[in-house]
Amino acid sequence: MSDLLTLLDAHDDLPQARDLRERTYEGLGDTVVDVGCGGGRAVGELAARGVRAIGVDVDPAMVEVAAGRWPAGEFHVADATALPLDDGSVSGYRADKVLHALAEPERAVAEARRVLAGNGRAVLVGQDWDSFMIDSDDPGRTRAVVHARADRLPDPRVARRYRNLLLDNGFVDVTVEVRAIVWTDAMCLPVLAGIGEGDWLEEQAARARDDRLFVALPIVLAAGTRAG
Repeated sequence: MSDLLTLLDAHDDLPQARDLRERTYEGLGDTVVDVGCGGGRAVGELAARGVRAIGVDVDPAMVEVAAGRWPAGEFHVADATALPLDDGSVSGYRADKVLHALAEPERAVAEARRVLAGNGRAVLVGQDWDSFMIDSDDPGRTRAVVHARADRLPDPRVARRYRNLLLDNGFVDVTVEVRAIVWTDAMCLPVLAGIGEGDWLEEQAARARDDRLFVALPIVLAAGTRAG
């Protein structure tokens, strides 16, 4: 878990990631559930603004770490499809880098609708795992490596469906935008190590040493209002 936390922290500290996180906070209101809260960064930042911020994660160890890091937040161990919240009890719902890990992400979005009060806001954000852009000497192999990594996930392309998932669950005023996280230095190597290995990864490490690395990851952000 320590390696995952280190990777999450490094990503969260990127200026591009901070800007995106700020965008996801807009319009969430005064009681917000952050589903798949991980190390709790979003919960801590929201709580510091006077929001009742509730973090939920399926990993008990991660929840323990988050609670220790961000004592102003409220944390629970729970599944995204069965939140420990009453119907209509929150004004904002946020799921960041979560739905691709679920076999049935539509159930999580239905759960978002259940816990949101009328006119509450849901925000879904995450990467499309088939859409890593990585410069390399062998584009065909890189494409195969990226797709092979994506296929290890339950729903690697769910970000393409965020808008439709919200619409299908009765959300209105649905918007969608795409931003990108860009790396050109060795900070990205732990991310790439989760995608490929061997001489492919060695090439990327050499590119980083020579200041020739380029990796871009599109991030989809969709948001909608619970009608009623």
